[in-house]
Order: sequence, then structure tokens, then C-alpha cells
Amino acid sequence: MRGVGSWLRQQLGGRAQKLSVSSGLSCPNRDGTLDTGGCTFCQNRAFTPSYADPSLSITAQLEAGKRFFAPSPLYLAYFQSYSNTYSYLPHLREMYEEALSVPDIAGLVIATRPDCISPALLDYLEALSRRTFLLVEYGIESANDDTLRRIHRGHTFRQSQEAVRLTAGRGIPVGGHIILGFPWEDHSELMRQADLIAQLPLTTLKLHQLQIIRGTEMARQYEAAPWPMPTAQEYADLVVEYVSHLPQSIVLDRFVSQSPPEMVIAPRWGIKSSELDKQIQSRCK
Repeated sequence: MRGVGSWLRQQLGGRAQKLSVSSGLSCPNRDGTLDTGGCTFCQNRAFTPSYADPSLSITAQLEAGKRFFAPSPLYLAYFQSYSNTYSYLPHLREMYEEALSVPDIAGLVIATRPDCISPALLDYLEALSRRTFLLVEYGIESANDDTLRRIHRGHTFRQSQEAVRLTAGRGIPVGGHIILGFPWEDHSELMRQADLIAQLPLTTLKLHQLQIIRGTEMARQYEAAPWPMPTAQEYADLVVEYVSHLPQSIVLDRFVSQSPPEMVIAPRWGIKSSELDKQIQSRCK
């Protein structure tokens, strides 16, 4: 399996640092279009760096991100929080083009939901991908529609399949995001999911453990009736088996998520996420 670092160097001709950008956009299950509560597991503060302040311009956020990290020859603007295709096309075009106008920005990574694309948007993204690096990441989260309902995701797995296939069909690299560890998804269900994910034309894939983050609806559910969480070793074993079902062509972006410790209720493994990630990487080669 290829790691994302080597793949990006191949695509860009050198090392690149992702710089998160907060676009200020929302999600259809937050603004009332589908719902208002959002996903039960979601707390954007758990993964949004301090420099990605939506009150600042995109240019200012990217320049702040450059100062935050060690110098890098190239950077990618990572539209990470919420659904970054959830707006009118002229506004989206303005956001993306502003990011690309910042010096040393070599391309874009756009995170969004599978129900937030359109033919017109794909037309624009297809043209954009011909002149710069572009990766569109979809939050798939699960291949089980019951899970998607339980976590108030607001879309089906079929919608994820369609979005990935439509985007890849335009020649645009596509990433997927999956959460492992929902308590009602047993081992056989997760291996079934892995086989379904393997059939999608994904370029990259992120696997994250389920984290119970303070202030979320899932945290309230967990505190009312706690369920068993996997140990670090159990999670690592699960990921290694899951990955064995995937084609070698998929670039594995990440195996473990990391949130500020003070925000995490469970699991609390006592091992750095980066260390566990390295252990899993070594076993997936």
C-alpha cells in the first residue's frame, strides 16, 4: 500500500504541507435543510487548528498556516471543516481561486459531503483539476445505512457511491473518509464494508477510530449508557484486516485520528496517535 506522503511527492514533484482553511460554510444537516443538529459525532473544534479562523480571509488563514508549520517548499490549501462545496458555484469558485492565488499554494484538497455536489460544480472542478492539483474528499463514514441514520448523517451509502463514481469519472482524484468503531457494527459488518469500499474508484482513503468528543450528541449518548471501546491493539488489528480487503492502488492517507486530549472522552489509549499510526503502517506494507 502506498502512503499519502510519497504519493503527494509524486504528484507535486516535492514535499507539500497541508494548510487547513475554514471556509465559513455550513452543512445541510446543520442549517435546517435536512436537520439542525449535525452528525452526532461531530465537533469541528476537535480537528480545526487555531490559525484556521473563518473570520479571517482565506489568504490570511493560509499565510498564518505557513507561519504555524516549519517551512515547506509547497503547500496545499485544505478546505477541511464542514461541507466545502455547500454554496453557490460563484462563491465556491471565488474561494478556491483565492487560495490558489496565494504564493506557494500548489493545489487544493476539498472536504465535503456526497450530497453536496452538482453537475455544474463537477464541470468546474474537472476544469480546475486540469491546471492544478485537486483532491476531493467525501465523508462516507460508513457503508451501513442504519449507521448513517443513527449518526444523523443525512445521506445514504448509495449517495456516497454515486458521488465518488461521478467525481472519479471526471478524472478528479477522490478521497474517502471512514470511521471504524461504531458499537453496532460488528466484525463481519466491517469486513463487508471493506469489500464495498474496495469497489469504489477511490484514490485515497482515511480510516479513523470512533472518538467520543465532549459536547457532541454521541458524548451524551455514551455518558448515559457507555459501550465498550476497542483497545489500541484491537483497533490496530482491525485496521490491518480491513486494509487487507482493499486494492493496492488505494493510497492510505491516515489510520488514526487525533483530537485535543482534553476534548476526548474515549478511547484514551495512552499512546500517541502518530505512534499507533506508524505501527499500523508497518503492518500494512
